[in-house]
Amino acid sequence: MSARTATAPDPEVSRARLDRLQALVKDELQRVNLVIVAEMQSPVELIPQLAQHLVAAGGKRIRPILTLISARLCGYSGDRHVNLAACVEFLHTATLMHDDVVDASELRRGRATANAVWGNKAPVLVGDFLFSRAFQVMVADGSLEVLRILSDAAAVIAEGEVMQLLTANDSTTTEDAYFAMIEAKTAKLFEASSRIGAVVADRPAADVEALAEYGKCIGIAFQLIDDALDYGAEQQALGKTVGDDFADGKVTLPVAIALAKGDAAERVFWQRVLETDDRRDGDFAEAMRLLKKHDAINATIRRAEVYGERARRALDRFPACPERAAMLELVDFCIERAY
Repeated sequence: MSARTATAPDPEVSRARLDRLQALVKDELQRVNLVIVAEMQSPVELIPQLAQHLVAAGGKRIRPILTLISARLCGYSGDRHVNLAACVEFLHTATLMHDDVVDASELRRGRATANAVWGNKAPVLVGDFLFSRAFQVMVADGSLEVLRILSDAAAVIAEGEVMQLLTANDSTTTEDAYFAMIEAKTAKLFEASSRIGAVVADRPAADVEALAEYGKCIGIAFQLIDDALDYGAEQQALGKTVGDDFADGKVTLPVAIALAKGDAAERVFWQRVLETDDRRDGDFAEAMRLLKKHDAINATIRRAEVYGERARRALDRFPACPERAAMLELVDFCIERAY
């Protein structure tokens, strides 16, 4: 794959890649959706109503797809992976609900966030319900190893969210701190999703670790592109507000690169816009100018490509098959996506 730059990616190409991946696991993914709908039910009316609001918005379903396709790559022919894929999506959805409250986000997947519609209290509590439901599904599966993998992931994700809170509005945040945060906040669930696909297939430890490495690397690449898109995407394609990270004072990799390369006057600018409420008209445009000056968005994309190549290499031990081909194409989607 040729190196990509920060020129706008093609949403149609991104959609076609994702469509091909979803088509490969179409029947299983439909079963996952049925499990999600069934497990969201509650006599407390607001719970299914609010949870359905986010689930109905669609989403890429990459994490549950990873569980499904990893299991198929490993030759699994049972149905445990379907329930566990739903469990993965519950964990992800719960974190989205909490994220949107913490970030005061107004758009998610092109629709109003749950907190924008219902306020902050209900989404936090329904997010807790979804976490609890996920653990019920894990216990019903009956595997202590699966329970260990996903419960560890849930704990690490929570740590990552706290790390993000601590690094926000802090212009001294290092690249190492940023990568530690995204590995926990984002990549851990990608890793767990791929790992349990191999675990349910009872594959050797080397296969399990290879798929875990694949998931971790595309998770990091996915977040790096997410952070690049926050400064370089079209809002309609992205499905959420462009510039949210800037408005929240988050030190993502593009900003960390610009900070490290900037002169004293530029660092004063970043300190003001990141660490204080003194944001003025034209600040976002100035931030974009500095990111372009230091090639920060392209540098972030190039870093994502490094992790994409690591993900591809992790699949080398598996024979050529439609599932492996789709997982290789998923790497391209994560790096070249428009949303």
